[in-house]
Amino acid sequence: MSVDLEPRLNALMRRAQAGEAAAWRELLSVLAERLAIYFGRRLAQDHAADLEDLVQETLLAIHRRRATYDPSQPFTAWAYAVARYKLIDHWRRRRIRAHVPLEFVEDSLWEEPDLSAEARLDLERLLVTLPERQQRLIRDVKIEGLSLAEAGARAGMTEGAAKVALHRAMATLSSRTRAT
Repeated sequence: MSVDLEPRLNALMRRAQAGEAAAWRELLSVLAERLAIYFGRRLAQDHAADLEDLVQETLLAIHRRRATYDPSQPFTAWAYAVARYKLIDHWRRRRIRAHVPLEFVEDSLWEEPDLSAEARLDLERLLVTLPERQQRLIRDVKIEGLSLAEAGARAGMTEGAAKVALHRAMATLSSRTRAT
């Protein structure tokens, strides 16, 4: 999403969270257009038919999680994080491994960053306060997009133990961010 859109989308989301239906409709309309472009760039031609489904799944996920959005944070980073996870879920369901030519990767790195440099630093400062195993689980599952089973195997834990440890780590981080 364009940097120019950030203030507009953030304002629409704040108004929508306050219960303004017209702002919510406008936000979803703008998001639908931007998400179609986002997914269109990332789907292979033979999966282009899934584009509309991904847009709708993402809009639904944003709708369901709208209460978790913090208006003091960039809206586009939050929305793209939701979209990214929906795309990863799509690829996992279809057992798709995307192979992207190197020249395309360079273009996409600066185009739509997930987090600003300042947010990354804040995240790192928070993560280092956790035990190393919990840090690794958060990085593997929440940042890298691994499944709980994969992250647990990396950490030498069962999937259930990884789920519990991740939940505890997220609860700890949540309480620490509320305290500051």
